[in-house]
Amino acid sequence: MLGFLKNPIVVTAEINMNLMALTVIGVISRLWGLSYPRAVVFDEVYYGQFVSLYMKRIFFVDDSGPPFGHMLLALGGYLGGFDGNFLWNRIGAEYSTNVPVWSLRLLPALAGALCVPFAYQILVELQFSHCAALGAALLILLENSLITQSRFMLLESILIFFILLAVLSYLKFYNLQRHSSFSGSWWFWLLLTGVACSCAVGVKYMGLFTYMLLLTIAGLHFWHMIGDQNLSNVSLMCHFLARGLALIVIPVAMYLSFFYVHLTLLYRSGPHDQIMTSAFQASLEGGLARITQGQPLEVAYGSQITLRNVLGKPMQCWLHSHTNTYPIRYENGRGSSHQQQVTCYPFKDVNNWWIVKDPGMQQLVVSNPPRPVRHGHIVQLVHGITTRYLNTHDVAAPLSPHSQEVSCYIDYNISMPAQNLWRVEIVNRESDTDVWKTILSEVRFVHVNTSAVLKASGCIGASLPEWGYRQLEVVGEKLSKGYHQSMLWNVEEHRYGKSQEQKEREVELHSPTQMDISKNLSFMAKFTELQWKILTLKNEDTEHKYSSSALDWITMDTNIAYWLHPTSGAQIHLLGNVVTWASANVAALVYACLSLWYLIRRRRKIYDIPEDAWQLWVSAGGICVGGWAVNYLPFFLMEKTLFLYHYLPALTFQILLIPIVLQHLGNHLCRSLLLKSMFSASIVAWFSSVYLVYRTFSPVTYGEPSLSVTELKDLRWKDSWNILIRKQ
Repeated sequence: MLGFLKNPIVVTAEINMNLMALTVIGVISRLWGLSYPRAVVFDEVYYGQFVSLYMKRIFFVDDSGPPFGHMLLALGGYLGGFDGNFLWNRIGAEYSTNVPVWSLRLLPALAGALCVPFAYQILVELQFSHCAALGAALLILLENSLITQSRFMLLESILIFFILLAVLSYLKFYNLQRHSSFSGSWWFWLLLTGVACSCAVGVKYMGLFTYMLLLTIAGLHFWHMIGDQNLSNVSLMCHFLARGLALIVIPVAMYLSFFYVHLTLLYRSGPHDQIMTSAFQASLEGGLARITQGQPLEVAYGSQITLRNVLGKPMQCWLHSHTNTYPIRYENGRGSSHQQQVTCYPFKDVNNWWIVKDPGMQQLVVSNPPRPVRHGHIVQLVHGITTRYLNTHDVAAPLSPHSQEVSCYIDYNISMPAQNLWRVEIVNRESDTDVWKTILSEVRFVHVNTSAVLKASGCIGASLPEWGYRQLEVVGEKLSKGYHQSMLWNVEEHRYGKSQEQKEREVELHSPTQMDISKNLSFMAKFTELQWKILTLKNEDTEHKYSSSALDWITMDTNIAYWLHPTSGAQIHLLGNVVTWASANVAALVYACLSLWYLIRRRRKIYDIPEDAWQLWVSAGGICVGGWAVNYLPFFLMEKTLFLYHYLPALTFQILLIPIVLQHLGNHLCRSLLLKSMFSASIVAWFSSVYLVYRTFSPVTYGEPSLSVTELKDLRWKDSWNILIRKQ
């Protein structure tokens, strides 16, 4: 029974020393002197703010993309014991002692380091030689721009890491497909492909381009499988379902999980939550939740409410009125009704309170039991402080003459009767008998007499003149002019009115409510709103000193100064290896020309290379040229401020193409021994120049040693490069 103990237990393992060496060298190149400089470097001033907010559990919205990348940076801060207390307000500011600089920069550096062995493995999986794979890895290792970008608290190296991991995982899965379908390794690499794709998209939406590329390649491969007569219908269906699960279902589920963790961590109110709806704000600890806790859920006749415009752009605002009236005549000579002004006011104020009144009754208090207001009910809105009724009529609005003026009615006894009946329409109702709910219901007020809809036109940029205290215009808009979120309102603060007398009611309007009703949103409701804000909320793009166009990137006609030492000439720039960038462009051009030549010749039934070499050439191009195209060309369609670092994912794919083209030329075009020898010698010379350029620009890649003015001027190889030189 114990016979197996007679022989020793032996474990054998194959270790790829090339892979091990590349990994170690990659880690050294990215982690060496990682804490230097101990100062804020370029976009660390941007991402650091979010890390601090994570540490303090304060909610934020970043319109640049999903939260997964920010969470990884925050993980580095958490592992380093960062408390979030640092003022991220200036590039070059010295980090205080409580900021774990090495820990914050660690994950991007490790991601950048692992891109080196990934490049090696990708070419091996593409069936190219180990020599070509080694060349690809060394080119990634010696690329100055990739080194610079990976040594700081930035997201590009993490994005490239997940992109390359996704490509590598899919290639391993595809190669296993031929002889071990549905094995453990097959499932592992297929599932890892989906996980890596979702992580890439979760870091930056640029990762979506590579995800779409891999889905397309997977679709083409499956299309070829359909034509395989050796596969049964059941087998094909199993393959289809496996790919659907791994490449669609799991990435979607993981993407949702990023937001779930993000929203779970950030449960406290902060400055960014003001752009969210009242319901979302009320779900956060502090802020609006502190104000609205305990409010009645159902709006009833006699309710005292504040009405917030749902659009919330360019700023949140509430329906407001005050004792001042519209001027008898505007500056352009048009007349007004001279009624009490109604505006949308971007601050909390007692004049934001309104009372929901039943037109058939005089009382302004909630009855017992309360009579809830439902969809389709007719109401009057009474301004809480002045007790005048919300009104609109056929008088042109002050700034929007094609819309109706909205006012609080004053009876001047001039044959202009009040028109103050409004129909409540709950836009997000589940049925036509829905009750108007605090915070949750999005309501449209339709004027009974004119069918105009109450709209905050000021929310799209129209502010009143001095006589309106620069507050935002509110108008009555005809429904025929279309639907807009500025027509929707939700009740934010709410209490059941108890005082019929005006003096008592004014005191009541200043008092907090005490009733206890919960209004927590579901995760999917919060996710949907946050996702929509990320996609639609765009900061105003401004011209940056180091911004550039996509055309500048190919020839590296631009650079970015990341950091400058306050006293010496030491500085860090985002600059690529000139030889590598030029070689990548040449490789892409050669690939395109050769592919076109081969296609034309094959059309004439002339086959210059064997079929297996042609398939290898096409598949490599699909990955490398396709990866470059999908990560570069979309920037020509984007209306945003662009920087050189946006090109790095595309550049990575283009660099992988260089050894592919070189091996192809050596194997199929250099036919004589003399040509092969000359070609090999030229590759050695070329690679030596790559290393020399890397060494030349290392001082501005790592920030040390400090260079003299003459040395800095010598690095300015292009007039368009902005190398910083101090005035003597």
